[in-house]
Amino acid sequence: MKDVEERAEAVLAGLPSYVWDGERLPVPVEDIANSGFGLLVRDVEDLGTAPGAPVLRDGQSLSGLLLPARGEIWVNAAEARQWPPRRRFTIGHELGHWVMHRTGQQALFCRRSKVDETVTLPARDSAAATSGTAVARDIEEEASAFAAALLMPQWLFVREHARCDGDVATLCAAFGSSIAATERRIASLF
Repeated sequence: MKDVEERAEAVLAGLPSYVWDGERLPVPVEDIANSGFGLLVRDVEDLGTAPGAPVLRDGQSLSGLLLPARGEIWVNAAEARQWPPRRRFTIGHELGHWVMHRTGQQALFCRRSKVDETVTLPARDSAAATSGTAVARDIEEEASAFAAALLMPQWLFVREHARCDGDVATLCAAFGSSIAATERRIASLF
């Protein structure tokens, strides 16, 4: 995942200072998607209405999706209202798909368990996986790693971790991240 970390760092380094100055927290992920990549972020009540949306089983829901041809990221509006840090992570996750996986894709759909920072599943839920196309790497895990690196850049995370003596609640507040995502970032960096 080192290459994923480097991709996120390159995105952050390439942003104009009016989008992000390299220091301000939390990292403005929606501004990055919009001003940095020209992607419209929409909070949508029913992601199943998206063109080509997969049929979901009872209890399944979509957390977010990327529609590359339309230049849009759709976020589950109910989840966004209930868990604002999850909304940020979902946008970062879909932006990861844009940066690393959009070539040849009509759409990428991420079920809730795929962007839930507490769940690790081997299966991939993407347009490629549902169409039967072989996928050599776990693009969902890559997109989640990208989101973590984008929202909690290593150099800032290490600095803030030292500043607050590793207090998870303080780190969550600074980075606008969930407890689970913050704890995973700590585990990956320390």
